[in-house]
Amino acid sequence: MIFITRRERFNAAHRLFRTDFSDEKNAEVFGKCSNPNWHGHNYELFVTIKGEVNPETGFLVNLKLLSKIIREKVTDQIDHKNINLEVPFMQGKFASTEMLAMAIWDQLETSITTLGAALHCIKLYESENNFVEYYGH
Repeated sequence: MIFITRRERFNAAHRLFRTDFSDEKNAEVFGKCSNPNWHGHNYELFVTIKGEVNPETGFLVNLKLLSKIIREKVTDQIDHKNINLEVPFMQGKFASTEMLAMAIWDQLETSITTLGAALHCIKLYESENNFVEYYGH
């Protein structure tokens, strides 16, 4: 078994808030991240897949094809967008980095399986100090 990782980047804005909380409670729980005028991040997304090396090609999957899938399923939909308002796969979901990582997994899993590999990990950096790793359901 071999693991390979593709990195992609995107920029997006979001706001952490709950509609059932008052403005004061949102500020207390989520701090500056609950700014009513949003805030943004320069995200780094690492998609790790696993499987067996194809003896004919010498690699697990063509990384150009993996990059294309990530762009179509994720980055084209989220880059320079408001996660709370404009990203179809995040509609009705809380816009935390944790929830975003899980939603990205759901966006990619089937397409990666179609390539003959398995999705192993979504690692999503929100900042240089904060990141999430998600290993599936």
